[in-house]
Amino acid sequence: MQASIGGVVVDRDGAVYEGAHVALAQGGTSAAVRTTISDSNGRFHFDGVAPGAFRLTFFSDGFATQTVSGALHAGESYEAKAIVLVFHSTASEVRVTASQVEIAQEQVKEEETQRVLGVVPNFFVSYVPDAAALTPKQKYSLAWKTSIDPMTLLSVGAFAGIEQATNSFSGYGQGAQGYAKRYGAGFGDSLIGTMLGGAVLPSLLKQDPRYFYKGTGTTRSRLLYAIASAVMCRGDNGRRQVNYSGLLGGMAAGGISNLYYPASDRSGVGLTFENLAIGTAGSAVQNIFQEFVVRKLTPRLPNYSSSKP
Repeated sequence: MQASIGGVVVDRDGAVYEGAHVALAQGGTSAAVRTTISDSNGRFHFDGVAPGAFRLTFFSDGFATQTVSGALHAGESYEAKAIVLVFHSTASEVRVTASQVEIAQEQVKEEETQRVLGVVPNFFVSYVPDAAALTPKQKYSLAWKTSIDPMTLLSVGAFAGIEQATNSFSGYGQGAQGYAKRYGAGFGDSLIGTMLGGAVLPSLLKQDPRYFYKGTGTTRSRLLYAIASAVMCRGDNGRRQVNYSGLLGGMAAGGISNLYYPASDRSGVGLTFENLAIGTAGSAVQNIFQEFVVRKLTPRLPNYSSSKP
């Protein structure tokens, strides 16, 4: 029977502290690590914890690392004593128990549960402002799971049905064979675009394919941030840079599609650039929707701390 661990983080004056990183480790030296961030009330919580020995590590920039160890019984709701963060006296950088790869993996697991209205996958969005950089393996995992998600496949099927009804790409013909060709082309567009723009190029160019939710500031600043994110991204080094991965990925996917679309519907170079501009504008609209709407429509979203990325 699984248990839970919770508690509150405060500063030395006794005020609740939002945004402290909390790492839960179980299993000795090869411990599996879960992470969370203290919310606006200073609280942290881990559900579904297996009984046994555990270690909690608390860290935040400028503060000394705090560690709490204990043993958890089956079905127990363990409430840790208030954790008081104190300023680090000798260094501004705090070393933590969990590696950046382990932290990134736990954050990816959270992202893979994000679904709009509990159904539509929304994996390429991070609500952690200082999220750890993804490894190439983690980028491929997000892209692949998005591409083969049942809702992705259903969406491709729906668009193929609309194209069939309106006789788009007439070179494919009608009937079951025509629908299969339209479905294959649609799935190819989705798979190639997602893998190139979300995994292959981000891994080669060391860029992060995710949209980082801002959530704070004026409406105008958040709007401009969302629009700019259509052509800018975060590098694996944490710095903002031109989103070459997304832009080049869109162009490459459009060029590859010429291999399987009917000859009469294949786009030339000019149309490819035109579609790139349309796609970039579409990304800006999607980012605005992410910034102001999607979070409210996503149930059971972890209560991450929000600050400017």
